[in-house]
Amino acid sequence: MTPAPEKKTVPELTEAEAAAELARLAGEIAFHDAAYYQDAAPAVSDAAYDALRLRNAAIEARFPALVRSDSPSHRIGAAPAAGFRKVAHSTPMLSLENAFGAADVADFFGRVRRFLGLAQDAAVEVTAEPKIDGLSAAISYEGGKFSLGATRGDGTTGEDVTENLRQIDDIPKALKGKNFPDKLEVRGEVYMARTDFLELNAAREAAGEAPFANPRNAAAGSLRQLDPAITATRNLRFFAYGWSQTSAPLGKTQSAAMAQLEKFGLTVNAEALLCKSMKAAEAYYEKIQEKRAELPYDIDGIVLKVNRLDWQERLGSVSRAPRWAIARKFPAEQAETLLKDIRIQVGRTGALTPVAELEPITVGGVVVSRATLHNKDEIARKGVRIGDRVIVQRAGDVIPQIVRALKEKRPKGTKEYVFPETCPVCGSLAIREEGEVVHRCTGGLICPAQILERLRHFVSRDAFDIDGLGKKQVAFLWETKRIQSPADIFRLEANEQLSKTPLAECEGWGALSTKNLFQAIAARKRISLERFIYALGIRQVGQATARLLAQHYTRLENWREAMAAAEDHVSAAYQKLLNIDGIGPSVADDILGFFAEPQNKDALDALADEVTVQPFEAPEAMSEITGKTVVFTGNLETMTRAEAKARAEALGAKVAGSVSAKTDFVIVGATAGSKLAKARELGVTILDEAAWRTLAGR
Repeated sequence: MTPAPEKKTVPELTEAEAAAELARLAGEIAFHDAAYYQDAAPAVSDAAYDALRLRNAAIEARFPALVRSDSPSHRIGAAPAAGFRKVAHSTPMLSLENAFGAADVADFFGRVRRFLGLAQDAAVEVTAEPKIDGLSAAISYEGGKFSLGATRGDGTTGEDVTENLRQIDDIPKALKGKNFPDKLEVRGEVYMARTDFLELNAAREAAGEAPFANPRNAAAGSLRQLDPAITATRNLRFFAYGWSQTSAPLGKTQSAAMAQLEKFGLTVNAEALLCKSMKAAEAYYEKIQEKRAELPYDIDGIVLKVNRLDWQERLGSVSRAPRWAIARKFPAEQAETLLKDIRIQVGRTGALTPVAELEPITVGGVVVSRATLHNKDEIARKGVRIGDRVIVQRAGDVIPQIVRALKEKRPKGTKEYVFPETCPVCGSLAIREEGEVVHRCTGGLICPAQILERLRHFVSRDAFDIDGLGKKQVAFLWETKRIQSPADIFRLEANEQLSKTPLAECEGWGALSTKNLFQAIAARKRISLERFIYALGIRQVGQATARLLAQHYTRLENWREAMAAAEDHVSAAYQKLLNIDGIGPSVADDILGFFAEPQNKDALDALADEVTVQPFEAPEAMSEITGKTVVFTGNLETMTRAEAKARAEALGAKVAGSVSAKTDFVIVGATAGSKLAKARELGVTILDEAAWRTLAGR
């Protein structure tokens, strides 16, 4: 047999292959974000997860026009779990970009200098501290008194765990001194010390309860207890690592502000250090890595932050991470185990994902038994076979990455894995379209795996958010033919009146749970346009893309009419779709492909009879450019293009890549060319750099 081609490196990818790979990565990373942040039950190791994000970033860097609006680089965490009141964060709780070597750290320093317009050899001080393997929390003080505490959640909305956080001794109930701000929000990491973790697991095993996999999972499970009395027994701890809103300045530098927080009585990490250069930061990394095992808590790297706060403000953030900080990660841990089987899972878009079933093995103190193999090419590239001894790698949590097969230990009689040509769920043909790396089931809505996953997505927290409709409930309602399409959800109560076997009489339900479900469904008959679009489960349309579409078309009927017109690729409607910053030809094709299917149009018609889709509401104007469309052209002199674009988006403007009659402002720098000419031709308002800075409040 001719060996299968190896998975292509990023420089080898064609544009079509890159678009397909970005689509796969977006879906896979979204799944792992939910497992890690929402369920505290990660489905891949830190190393495997980091590798996915690293490949995604590399492809985006090579093909910037293909960057998806639902890109993982635009997303933080996952939605808050049920059971706690939701809390909207005053400012987003961002994640951190990762560095895996000295070269990545050098790139970080270089990006900071370029963004700020500094000389290549300009000094950039950074603070360095251990990266605690716990979970982030925000704690608010009013008048010096602890008033509110929340988890990170999806970065925008978290869970109200105030009473649980009150049980942590490291979090003062009242700030010390007299000069504290009247309002202060502190951000930090909740964690569990190793000794406390071992004692907790010993007690759980003695009581016949399952032990926690690691200190982070133990801390997450303990903080999310509905009974604060249980949290109080878990001996959780807290390190402050920063702040959000404050009614009075804490200092001019990160190091000075952290010293001030310590004076207020908050616990900060004693290992933190101010580094005058990149060389000093790398020396700190080596020092912390050497003493990692001696520290009383788990860490998975260090965090570097630009020390000057005025520079932090200018640098700002991308959608999921600040530009002024980076996490330098430690290498992964490895172990050897047996690959017992390879099973195929089918997702809501029909993607067939191979999953390795492993002989359970402890890697760095955690038992792991499964790993994703991504796709057919990944299996061939790594040359793995059922029955192989394999090296698995773990850097943080439960399920690892398979690094390689130990071919020298391969038993006789093993055979190359044959990827299925049909869907293991419905038997339909599974094909790989040109330019894609994944095989997909062609069964569509006749495939139980796809319709079930589509329905689960439809009711999920970021879509219609219907309480009481989890995976098991959706499966039951579908199997009993109560729900076969999204619109059936809203007909459920009326149809139950005609059922010979009422839902309340079915096993696992009951009168109260059924009543609560009907109430939850009724409460979701009004939905925002962006949530509605996201709920449809269109390929490549995540939350960010759904919001872009809602923002540009404002009403469902406008969107549907525009997509019908955009089927003609030479139409103005198609060009308008492509002109939305963040939507390229690949995303546009998937959106139009959805509308090309008659069953999807029927589903939209049926939903329109059952729910009210509310028009998109723009945020309250923060400035004269909120809601406006702006285009930058030419070389700016007093700020970089990246800084100018970031400022515009932060003020609620839409940044477009080309000038049209719908453009509100064109900001021109030196050597402006065709875009300036187009703006003059169309009569669009033209601003020079000084006028732009005044308008943007800079």
